[in-house]
Amino acid sequence: MQRVRLSSQQAPVLKLGDSQITLSPKFRLAVIQSSLMDPSSELELSLRGEPLIPGLPDDVALNCLLRLPVESHTASKAVCKRWHLLLGSKERFFTRRKEVGFKDPWLFVFAFHKCTGKIQWQVLDLTHLSWHTIPAMPCKDKVCPHGFRCVAIPHEGTLFVCGGMVSDVDCPLDLVLKYEMQKNRWTVVNQMVSARSFFASGVIDGMIYVAGGNSADLFELDSAEVLDPAEGSWRSIASMGTNMSSYDAAVLDGKLLVTEGWLWPFYVSPRGQVYDPRTDNWESMAVGLREGWTGSSVVIYGHLFVVSELERMKLKVYDADTDSWEPIEGLPLPEQICKPFAVNSCDCTIYVVGRNLHVAVGNISRVSRKGSSENKWHFSVRWHVVDAPDNLSDLTPSSSQVLFA
Repeated sequence: MQRVRLSSQQAPVLKLGDSQITLSPKFRLAVIQSSLMDPSSELELSLRGEPLIPGLPDDVALNCLLRLPVESHTASKAVCKRWHLLLGSKERFFTRRKEVGFKDPWLFVFAFHKCTGKIQWQVLDLTHLSWHTIPAMPCKDKVCPHGFRCVAIPHEGTLFVCGGMVSDVDCPLDLVLKYEMQKNRWTVVNQMVSARSFFASGVIDGMIYVAGGNSADLFELDSAEVLDPAEGSWRSIASMGTNMSSYDAAVLDGKLLVTEGWLWPFYVSPRGQVYDPRTDNWESMAVGLREGWTGSSVVIYGHLFVVSELERMKLKVYDADTDSWEPIEGLPLPEQICKPFAVNSCDCTIYVVGRNLHVAVGNISRVSRKGSSENKWHFSVRWHVVDAPDNLSDLTPSSSQVLFA
């Protein structure tokens, strides 16, 4: 197992966003304009024959500069006016990256301070392994970090935070916030039909689905709803048929899988429901699937994997043909990763964020089993750990998402 350390000294946590960007009480973006931020200035400078990098065509030079790590922008933008125009505004930088077609992964971690409970987002650049911050979410009340549900549309670079709960009164919220990485800002979007906390969520074909959870009277809900991000409006869909809060959820084969998980004293088998948006119907989850779902899930290679909170925190995969779970070859989760943890994935890599924001990176490999159909695979995992800087040691993760920019 390989460990990756960012630095022998305390590593800085940098602002992902421009220092000129702040959120007003009305959650509007205030931007200090300057002549250097005018896009026409860049065109004027290029027409004057001022190259981005002397001796290189501008398209080649731009391709180089768009690869610069964000933490180097403050120093680099002092080189010349054209570099300042490109690197002085993160919105312009990420817009140009999108135009060129760059899509690097960033791990967004929704965390809270273990003493004060204050919530914040920390962002790990998975290419350069540096940590960054983004603007605070515009929440009016002191909220519980556990009741939210976060979903992402990764290749659009957008993140949604839904629901939640006011800490002092256990009152669920219908709040919905949207973060756009390209603009580095939060906006408040249309609220959900029902206030809810501790519910299931998932993205299917660009549509955001939520189901179940706890209601304002602290009873469990059976209702579900969907948001079309393009239209910005929520609408109700078929009810689950059973009142249930969610322990975990996943999207597999175009369906939303919802499990309540095992509940103390573990006498009753956990419930689980499966929603098919094509038919707008719910059905009961297979027994083996819900009884073996003992941790946080991700979908890789079209298979459902779970980082088990039991069984020495081993990784396992679900086999739909036998309705059973199989352990993955490889070591358990590294000992530096302590519960509670947040789990997400990108391509064939799984990211497990533990207490103090240490990140276990698991590379999943697969080989076809001999003498079996092409759908039968043998999976294995190899872990290494990215240690977080000391100034993040008081943070505990609640959720994580991967965005591309």
